[in-house]
Amino acid sequence: MSARTRVVVAAGIGNVIEWYDFGLYGLLAPILASLFFPSEDRIAALLGTYGGFAVGFAMRPIGAVVLGRIGDRQGRQFVLVLSVALMGLSTAAIGLLPSYAAAGIFAPILLIVIRLFQGFSVGGEFVGSVTYLVETAPQNRRGLAGAVANIGATVGMLLAAGAGSVAESYSSRFHELWRVPFLSGGVLAFVGYMLRRHLPPEEAAKAESSQNPDKLSSRPVSTRLISRWPALDAFRIMPRTMIVAMLFTCGYGVSNYLSMVFLPTFGREFANIPESSALRINSAGQALALVIVPLAGWISDRWIRRRTMVAAAFALEAVMAWNLFRVVMNDGVSGLWLSQLFLAGLLAVVMGCAPAMLAAQFPRGYRVSAHALVLNVGIGIAGGTAPMIAIALIRASGNSMAPAGYLMAACAVSAIAVLFLQDHSRGEA
Repeated sequence: MSARTRVVVAAGIGNVIEWYDFGLYGLLAPILASLFFPSEDRIAALLGTYGGFAVGFAMRPIGAVVLGRIGDRQGRQFVLVLSVALMGLSTAAIGLLPSYAAAGIFAPILLIVIRLFQGFSVGGEFVGSVTYLVETAPQNRRGLAGAVANIGATVGMLLAAGAGSVAESYSSRFHELWRVPFLSGGVLAFVGYMLRRHLPPEEAAKAESSQNPDKLSSRPVSTRLISRWPALDAFRIMPRTMIVAMLFTCGYGVSNYLSMVFLPTFGREFANIPESSALRINSAGQALALVIVPLAGWISDRWIRRRTMVAAAFALEAVMAWNLFRVVMNDGVSGLWLSQLFLAGLLAVVMGCAPAMLAAQFPRGYRVSAHALVLNVGIGIAGGTAPMIAIALIRASGNSMAPAGYLMAACAVSAIAVLFLQDHSRGEA
């Protein structure tokens, strides 16, 4: 295995773990609801479970500020080792929790506490790996390098969907076996920790790249840094970029979680689609994304600019969202197949282009902190709460199509916001 391949695998494995756990929790929400939030009201139980899903994301901006500062001050490699160790401990801890039947109210409380800790630990994970990969990549491969992080995220979601399908096939014994997928995530995190311990510092990895000088990571900070927290410097020096990037990531986060986490639950709960079928279709959507993500990153390096591809994908999703949810309601399993694959394909285009595009918005001195904060506010607060808000909208309006309107609005915001970001697809940094 070449040195560059080892770097790519080690940097990407943390995203596999991160999205495996979050995807597993989201996809198994109906089952976890019965274990930790028992209620005669199915909607209330789902709200409780998705609330646990959301609180983990709510901690991610705090983790982004703290771990981002470590990444900017101590180096990208150090924060990658720290984050994967923290993630592994929290993922395994979920697998050791007692259920509500065994521990009463302490079971959901402990689950929420672990989700808070887990959300903090992943706050710098994705951006730390993206920054490391993009800064150490050749000039003409940064789109593909950034896409590696989302390839890892897609693999994690695919593994989560597969684990959910296996759990469903053993549904009669699920109260005995539900811990296994989470404990397996802890084992995977240990493997990631061992790989990342031997990552070279970014300067050494960069020196191994034989093509093109790294203009991206040498972009100067326009004003002397004076605060102890790089995230504050980003808001002080580049307030417009920070706000626009947050608007973009908020729509991105809602699209991600309504398309790939909530849609299977929507099919099960409101279109009477069997759980096994919904999870199988979701797995197919993740597999499709696994192909499109690197392809989109590669295309963005050569032919079509990243900003153009992202804006087109979100605009099309905004136009089609209502009809895609309607198809699920009217056509059942066949409708879910069509909608899941279509939404997964569009989201994969964004996932292939957005990492390198966002990393290029900020100078090296506060790149990890700024990128981590805008991404975790969007993916964390807006995205992490999207399934819970979707359920709440259905309850408040009495209309099961309410999440489609929410998705349309979110995609429209991202499609417009991305046009106000800079495009450094050809290295004009």
